[in-house]
Amino acid sequence: MKASPPFQDTAVAEKFATFPEPARTQLLNLRRLIFETAAALPEVGKLEETLKWGQPAYLTPQTKSGSTIRLGLPKQGGFALYAHCQTTILSEFQSIFPHDFSYEGNRAVLFTADKKVDLEKVRLLVHRALTYHLKR
Repeated sequence: MKASPPFQDTAVAEKFATFPEPARTQLLNLRRLIFETAAALPEVGKLEETLKWGQPAYLTPQTKSGSTIRLGLPKQGGFALYAHCQTTILSEFQSIFPHDFSYEGNRAVLFTADKKVDLEKVRLLVHRALTYHLKR
């Protein structure tokens, strides 16, 4: 399994290895997007990759600029990007793209393997999550 950037935590690498294809490839694409977006935002600082609630999670511990983003497999199938449900991150994203994605309340954007993920739109969500505490 090739990951870019390399995994910081072997437990996270092991978790990705358990994801079935094609969800794993799609989740690795979302992971890459999270790191690329963070790298383009100096105010975010170094991104930490760890497991939270058994899912790969991305945090901004150095600057505390953002809210945790998680990647995983929802019970109904497919794959998902999760944001903290007590933030406005997903509701704001959904107000911009109400029909472009499937949502699980204020908790997740749901994806299916048969539909191409619009990474540029999802980049906006990741950007907002990584800078959530800077805009309050």
